[in-house]
Amino acid sequence: MTSDGAGAVDAAVPQEAAFAKDVPRGEPILQVRDLVKHFPLTQGILFKKLVGAVKAVDGVSFDLMQGETLGIVGESGCGKSTLAKVLMNLEPATSGSVRFKGEEISHLTGAALHRVRRNIQMVFQDPYTSLNPRMTVGDIIGEPFEIHPQVAPKGDRRKAVQDLLDVVGLNPEYINRYPHQFSGGQRQRIGIARGLALKPEVIICDEPVSALDVSVQAQVINLLEQLQNDFNLSYMFIAHDLSIVRHISDRVGVMYLGKMVEIGSDEEIYEHATHPYTQALLSAVPVPDPAAREDRDRIVLTGDVPSPANPPSGCRFRTRCWKAQEKCAMEIPLLTVRPWLEGWAAHESACHFAAEREAEEKPGGTP
Repeated sequence: MTSDGAGAVDAAVPQEAAFAKDVPRGEPILQVRDLVKHFPLTQGILFKKLVGAVKAVDGVSFDLMQGETLGIVGESGCGKSTLAKVLMNLEPATSGSVRFKGEEISHLTGAALHRVRRNIQMVFQDPYTSLNPRMTVGDIIGEPFEIHPQVAPKGDRRKAVQDLLDVVGLNPEYINRYPHQFSGGQRQRIGIARGLALKPEVIICDEPVSALDVSVQAQVINLLEQLQNDFNLSYMFIAHDLSIVRHISDRVGVMYLGKMVEIGSDEEIYEHATHPYTQALLSAVPVPDPAAREDRDRIVLTGDVPSPANPPSGCRFRTRCWKAQEKCAMEIPLLTVRPWLEGWAAHESACHFAAEREAEEKPGGTP
């Protein structure tokens, strides 16, 4: 928060009251518009020359509604984790807008950023490296109270940490143990407890179960769903596993090479996908039934993923797309609802020729 010589408060910096207001369920709590994060590429040692940029996130827009889970999927390197870090301001945005409860937060620093981070927390991907091995579980979970002392007075912090351990299904007596004394699933529960410590409204989960065994994944997913109901949380859930994303998400966004290519409800994306990349992803999901596996129609993409430092012109997926035409190289497709789509297919898709697979010619020319 800044002020001029007369003591007037800078209106561009949100005050504490702006983040304390309630957002009705189903209304946007986090609004992202044209978010861009480019990492500069330089040459030289003493005299560095800018020769390009890695376009990790390039014009992403979406809304996260209060009380919902928005799943973000895409192959490795598409910009999912960078998007999470930019939303948390762990990486500064190159351009674009991030609004929390209607207040712009992408430019915040210092005390103003300190306030907003109490309301937006993150669960990191690797439970083995996201916890300090030199700190006890009590110190790790209680550290947010040191940064935000108003949440828990000093005399109440040990009890607050034990309560959090109990909430995430761990024995409160483990408070004096170190991270190496826990399994992967238990460490992830500790990370979740740390994320809950400040009673946030939004939690960004960056692949929270990818390093865990399948049985432990189910336990952590069920825990996240229970906590969402108990504490009225909103999740942005990043993952590779499409089946897990469908299980936990209300809506799903699909990213490719730094851009959002399709977004809709779980039914719209999984049963009525209209973007060729989404259809290719879904066709690669393992099927447990051997008979169904034999009959399924796989889409095998040709070519390599282009470099984010030199993405294709127009549609970034066109170099691997069986529907690509001259228009795809000339015009960037907008993420919008195409007027010719109806029913479940009528959702946002960044494709000039968006259509369900059943309504188009499949790869290889078969009807």
